[in-house]
Amino acid sequence: MTAELAIAGGTLVLPEGERPGTLLVRSGRIAGVLAPGEAFAAAETIDATGLHVLPGAIDIHAHVRSPAYPQRGTVESETGAAAAGGITTLFEMPITDPCCNSPDRVAARRDHFTGRAHVDFALYAAPAALTEAAFEALAGAGAVALKIFTTASPPGRGREFEGLAWPDPADRLRVLELAARVGLPVVVHAESEPLLARAGAAARALDPALAETHEAARPALAEALAVAEMLTLNVRAGARLHIAHVTSAQTLDVLRRFAGSSDFSAETCPHYLRYTVADVARAGTCARINPPVRGRADREALWQGLADGTLAHVTTDHAAFAPAEKAAHEGNFLTAPPGHPGLETLLPVMLDAVAGGRLTLAQASALLSANAAHRFGLPVKGRLVPGAAADIVVVDMQGETVVTEAGLLTAARAVARLVHGERFRGRVVRTLVGSATVWDGGRLARPLGAGRFVRPGME
Repeated sequence: MTAELAIAGGTLVLPEGERPGTLLVRSGRIAGVLAPGEAFAAAETIDATGLHVLPGAIDIHAHVRSPAYPQRGTVESETGAAAAGGITTLFEMPITDPCCNSPDRVAARRDHFTGRAHVDFALYAAPAALTEAAFEALAGAGAVALKIFTTASPPGRGREFEGLAWPDPADRLRVLELAARVGLPVVVHAESEPLLARAGAAARALDPALAETHEAARPALAEALAVAEMLTLNVRAGARLHIAHVTSAQTLDVLRRFAGSSDFSAETCPHYLRYTVADVARAGTCARINPPVRGRADREALWQGLADGTLAHVTTDHAAFAPAEKAAHEGNFLTAPPGHPGLETLLPVMLDAVAGGRLTLAQASALLSANAAHRFGLPVKGRLVPGAAADIVVVDMQGETVVTEAGLLTAARAVARLVHGERFRGRVVRTLVGSATVWDGGRLARPLGAGRFVRPGME
């Protein structure tokens, strides 16, 4: 069999498990999966001896926000960071200024990314108008899914949240019903607005410099209650519902109680799997994230949720901020802007978990790639099978990822304090998008603009 590219000598992480073999690539697609010793001819061969070859990660929850906030980075900087982290497709959330809440704004975001992105990208939209025509138009524009919050717009951020904030459950039921009609998934940031209001008022009497104060202001109960409400609504609506960034054992209990009641899925993030509120206290307000990083018991519960399938996705919730934006609220966990960068450490955290026996590589690959492709309708993504896109990451499980501020590509490198100094077992040595190397283990190796806009059903 002949090919333009062969990746030979490594261990392939395939849907059925790990085995030695060779991947053949032609015209940006996987053309064949060969057993060791099978003859092939290729114009270029990558020697993967001693390495593992996986599908590229699909990050289904990231915030880029360029060009509205240039101090927080650009499409170039943040998709470059994604490539360095083994991410080959990035889903951008609609929170920017203005909010991505119409077909025209989906097109504007698409055009802004095109020619700048190092990796493939998909776009979320916010449902600003609750009509079937409006939902059909967003689907027609290529939105990968819809995003909503169960909370009100943060003060002063109305333009960013126009169409995102739906605190009234009757409105959220309407969102779910309309989304079900047009076939778009609905991704929800779920926290109870009334409980947050009460907890936030009580937290103002606490020391704002303590990380525990932030957790008190956004308790796990607020998340669990909002998730239960969304799942109850979806029993009636029948939408494809997805719960974003689960943080707590209480929420996992709710998800398990509703199992089988409707079509829903849920995700968590590396910062909830790796860290606790004590680590947030060490890192300071740079590590303020909504919902909060919690305690050891919640962290262990999340790992169990991955093990039993309650959680089917791990994603970054990458959110870059400039150092000055975080520094302006130093010592105040109640007012600091929420978010932390995570594109470059998503895969290393999971590889470290594999090295520690928490997961197999096949399980990690499903959580990062195959499950996302299936859930969001990307049939040629997420698996190393003939006909699939040649979006591939090569990793060295004997290597190590050492995180330094200077070594990060994200524009938010200075505020990535949760991960500064971290050492993860396993290392990304090559990232390929559509068969072309975009990260060679030490630098970005592909011209800008190679990343493509992807939409549901795209072959």
